[in-house]
Amino acid sequence: MKNSDITMLAASQLQASDPEYVRVVTQISDLWEDAKNKAALAINTELLDANWQTGQYIVEFEQGGKAKAKYGDRLLVNLSKDLTRLKGRGFSRSNLTYMRKLFLTFPKCETLSHQLTWSHYFELLKCEDPLEMQFYMKECIKERWKVRELKRQMKSSLFQRLALSTDKEGILALAHEGHQVHSPSDIIHDPYVLEFTGIPQRKQYRESELEQALKDNMEKFLLELGRGFAFMGRQYLIPIGSRRFKVDLVFYNAILKCYVLIDLKRAEIKHGDVGQMNLYLNYFKNEICQPDDNPPIGIVLGARKDELLMEYALQGIDNQLFAARYQLYLPNREELQAQLNILLDNTKEDK
Repeated sequence: MKNSDITMLAASQLQASDPEYVRVVTQISDLWEDAKNKAALAINTELLDANWQTGQYIVEFEQGGKAKAKYGDRLLVNLSKDLTRLKGRGFSRSNLTYMRKLFLTFPKCETLSHQLTWSHYFELLKCEDPLEMQFYMKECIKERWKVRELKRQMKSSLFQRLALSTDKEGILALAHEGHQVHSPSDIIHDPYVLEFTGIPQRKQYRESELEQALKDNMEKFLLELGRGFAFMGRQYLIPIGSRRFKVDLVFYNAILKCYVLIDLKRAEIKHGDVGQMNLYLNYFKNEICQPDDNPPIGIVLGARKDELLMEYALQGIDNQLFAARYQLYLPNREELQAQLNILLDNTKEDK
């Protein structure tokens, strides 16, 4: 129960006649909430360290000389059977494999972040690229991703998509610092991956269906959008003179301190779509934004876009306006990684 609920409950029962009692109820509640959080952190620290030490024991045993010849590939199988018999669940061959990998990847226990759980590390250790692993570690800690959120971002190849949208110098910074949001262009993905909508790739669907699917899966859509987004509304009304327009989706980004308007297009983005979004942005600047807000950002999100056409359509527009693609299926990770490897190889050659 939240502190506010405790306070309201106590106040309702005592009709707010004893504020001192309400205060002590809140203090005791906070004390136990803090104690539970500290206990959970301590347990996680001990379990993570035990996993690391288990990996250390396995590696040191393998390096002992005769162990590899004697046990070979059967070592982890035998350990799994014996430890499961002695200690119960948690010692599958897969778990032991990743405990071993945890030690080999982080040979110094102090480099482990105890803000992450063993379940986080189990997923992170699936990354073959050290830069990719570093990136997801930074984002997990910074954004407090749960394991399911980490898995989704890894499946959608977030690191590769962001890395390929930056310059060569930005790839290493992305891995070491995580995704930094300093300017409007930092929040743009191309493509946005919307596989969570459940809309089949070849299905003929209406824009309103896509819009509804995004609203129904708003938590996942916010995860795809990235840092700092809060959902403000759907079909946001814009009255101009005798005309009424509607923006499909409106958000507010707390980091950039600005509104973000998204218009959805089922097919290819047309130059007229850019002009319409520019109209929306001008309205928001004059009628909606507060003095301490930064200028709004507009994203026209379509299934396809002609790069040259968009270059001419966006030319001369002062507003922060972007045209980006979305796709209803997960990207091909191997292809993205191959493109990223080329960039990284070029980076090494330039040094």
